[in-house]
Amino acid sequence: MKLLYAVLWGPHVPVLILLFGVFCTVRGRFPQIRAFRTLPAALRDEGKDGGLSALSALSASLAGSLGVGNILGVAAALTAGGAGAVFWMWLSAFFGMATVYAESALSVMYRAPDAPGAIGYVRKALGKFPAGIYAAGCVLSALGMGTMAQTGAVSAALGRFDVPGWVSGLLVAALLVLCIAGGLSGAVRVTEKLVPFMAALFLLAAGAVLFLRADRIPAAFARIFREAFTLRAAAGGAAGLWTALTVGVSRGVFTNEAGLGSGTFALSAIRGKTPEQVGAVGALQVFLDTLVMCTVTALCLLVSPSAGDGAARTLASFSAALGPAGEAAVSAATALFAFATCVAWSVYGMEALRFFPIFANRTGRAVYVAFAAFSCFLGCILPFSGVLTLCDAMNGIMALPNLAAVFRLSGGMSPVFSPKFRQNAKKQ
Repeated sequence: MKLLYAVLWGPHVPVLILLFGVFCTVRGRFPQIRAFRTLPAALRDEGKDGGLSALSALSASLAGSLGVGNILGVAAALTAGGAGAVFWMWLSAFFGMATVYAESALSVMYRAPDAPGAIGYVRKALGKFPAGIYAAGCVLSALGMGTMAQTGAVSAALGRFDVPGWVSGLLVAALLVLCIAGGLSGAVRVTEKLVPFMAALFLLAAGAVLFLRADRIPAAFARIFREAFTLRAAAGGAAGLWTALTVGVSRGVFTNEAGLGSGTFALSAIRGKTPEQVGAVGALQVFLDTLVMCTVTALCLLVSPSAGDGAARTLASFSAALGPAGEAAVSAATALFAFATCVAWSVYGMEALRFFPIFANRTGRAVYVAFAAFSCFLGCILPFSGVLTLCDAMNGIMALPNLAAVFRLSGGMSPVFSPKFRQNAKKQ
């Protein structure tokens, strides 16, 4: 396991993703900033038949990214990398917006019935075999990061109320099967109702914490910037800065999925929009996921400090500020975030299976759904830290071919960043 993790998600991969975001930012002349000018037209529902509306696709992509990384992952980042890790999460998110912009635009340009999402442009850029590697990685990530890591958080949250892990696993597995039976369209009907509710619940609890501890917020920001560059970060010694950087970027990717291409499975289903407009929706997803939600979580943990790691630290921080009501609210929000991610990622994996003819039928989908349900159960009974390590390794299988494909298609073959492309791209 350690060797697999070192190869697929060693420190070189998060740093590569960060540098690739810098490349996309420079190559595209800051498309993540230009995206905000495009958003009003991108999000407008023009009543196109077939496909998804931009808002529905945004809710599905947010469901896939707004998971345990936004709550428990931030606590893990603070524990391992200190407050400075938050700065590197911000930086990875800013540059990641440019990466997701490119991924989303390319997924619209090269989508195909048998190659949905990023698989289409990976096949165009690198060929069928690398596209198969990417599709397989997506399926494995769906069963790992998309289910096991998420349901582990559900188990931890419900465990505070003395619910056994195996009971949580059976409950989540049963609900998942019901929600993904209808494929992407069925999952969207769940996520577009669940995402606004769970986000409002968490932001209400977090807002209360920040209101009660408002006097500590300036010191929290000062600590984030100070520890981002100090050599005395959480790891201690000269390794402190490097740890803060790699942990922050790694957790940032875990939350917003920039560099993985996963959100394209929902965003590429948008109809009636130009590739640039779809790219803007993708950039917005990263902004909301990391620069808003993760920042709110980090500030709550810093202004209401507590001992422990992951779920224990997060719940204790909210409880210290709000009492039992705060603990109950964040537990419910964590469970809802996790379940929404299970639904979205399970459908991503199901969509990726369409690339393999042997699984592109009802029987293949049924087998996959059974594995997804079993992964939910396993996630509730396995150690959460071990699951996170496995999920990072699976992310690497997606990241490496995805980044190579976007890099190649950002040049002459398909100038997704060129002014000519932005002006002349037709609505898909």
